[in-house]
Formats: sequence, C-alpha cells, structure tokens
Amino acid sequence: MKILGLTGSVGMGKSTAAGLLRRMGIAVFDADRAVHRLLAPGGAAVAAVAAAFPGVAKGGGIDRGALGARVFGDRGALARLEAILHPRVEAAERRFVAQSRARRRRLIVLDVPLLFETAGERRCDAVAVIWAPAFLQRARVMARPGMSVARLAFLRRQQTSEREKRRRADFLVPSGLGRAVTWRHLRGVVRHLSERTNSPVTGRTSAC
Repeated sequence: MKILGLTGSVGMGKSTAAGLLRRMGIAVFDADRAVHRLLAPGGAAVAAVAAAFPGVAKGGGIDRGALGARVFGDRGALARLEAILHPRVEAAERRFVAQSRARRRRLIVLDVPLLFETAGERRCDAVAVIWAPAFLQRARVMARPGMSVARLAFLRRQQTSEREKRRRADFLVPSGLGRAVTWRHLRGVVRHLSERTNSPVTGRTSAC
C-alpha cells in the first residue's frame, strides 16, 4: 500500500483537492476533521483542552472561536494546544492506516495541513503540495468569516514557507487554474503511484 501525503499552505485549495481524490474512490484521512471530532461534544480532547484553557468549554464541547482567540498570537498557548491535539490526531491516523491495510487498499491519502511541520512526511511514500498564486491565496483566506490580515499573518508564521514546501514536494498540484486542471494533475499523481505500488517513489514532478 502506498501512502500519499497531501498538504498545502492556508488557502491553497487543499480541501478541494482532497474532495477530488475522494471522488476518485481513494480513502482520505482528514486531520482537520479529526480535530473537529476531538473538540466536539463528547470528544476525546475536550477535557484536556478545557483544563488547559479555562472558559473555552461550551455545551459539552469546545468553542472553537473562543479557543482560537486564546491561542491567537501566543506561541506558548498554541504549543500547549498542539501538545494535546497532535498525539490524538496521529493516533486516529494510525488507526486509519491500519484499517486501510486490512482492507488491502493500494493507495490512501493523509490530508494533513501541518505535514512538514510535524515531520509527517516520514510516514508517507510521497507528498503532493497544493499551490495557488499568492494573490489568490490571500483572496480565498480573507473571504473567510472572522479573518483579518493579522490572523492570516499569524497562520503563515505557523507554517513552513511556500518555497520550502515546494522544494520538498514530490508532486506540485495547482489549484488556481480551475478544477479540471487540478483534477488532471491529481489523476496523474494517482496513476504514477498506482503504477509503482511495489517500488519506491523517486523523482519530482509538477506536471503529472
């Protein structure tokens, strides 16, 4: 079984790419969804987060807006939150991988925003980085509710630079030229990996 890591900076179109991969019938682990489940009412991280950040619990879960306000601009607070969430997300990822192996899947995808930041690429056979022009990234992010220039700058500081992501990618997939182009590139990535199921992935391409 091959494992493809899927990542990209905020606003680059990674969620769209993950959705296209699902349409191809490929199983995708979504780290963001795992976090949502952990913080939802009854979630496995609710008690630990509530203890570390008093006042953010609401209705048996965590108020993500209140939590975001607590960690915004505070690297120490963000580090405390990540120490709670990351091990739990990785445990969920391991379960997903084990289940996929048991089902004899040939290819799966790990959709992880902070893949390089958490050394997650070591768990993957190859990494696809989703990218778009900077002006489009900014427009996408600034259109989100509650977003500000300062919040965008904070998010960027938490992520590996775009140049470094692209340097370390095995595949570069554009998301700013329309879904048809993104689909074609992703199909190429899937075909490349499927043809090499029993051999290491080598080389680097941006036009699959």
